[in-house]
Amino acid sequence: MFDKKTKSYTDLLGKTNRIVEGTRIKGNIYSVADFRLDGELTGNFQTEGKIVIGHAGIVVGDIVCKSADIEGRFSGKIQVEELLNVKATAAIYGEVTVGKLAVEPGADFSATCTMTTKTTTHPNGE
Repeated sequence: MFDKKTKSYTDLLGKTNRIVEGTRIKGNIYSVADFRLDGELTGNFQTEGKIVIGHAGIVVGDIVCKSADIEGRFSGKIQVEELLNVKATAAIYGEVTVGKLAVEPGADFSATCTMTTKTTTHPNGE
């Protein structure tokens, strides 16, 4: 009668995965939950949630995510379904595909950028 959606273990904890400063990873990472990276990643990253690359964070590789905040350095291809928020301390090099883009003054945004739009049908069929 009353269907309750069960929350996943990570939703119940309300926590975010985290790689701390000073940690170096070579390889690919996949995460269902949100992720904060303050260390270094050489490889590809994919999440169904949000990635935050902190001020000390460095990523060299490809990223696929729902949304992203970048304060550190990124080099490669990044595909963000919703919002990419580029902070003033960020340095981004490569190819960017986003739904929405916000770049703070002072950021080094040296990338090609493609914005995807959701296709909507006009009410009168146009």
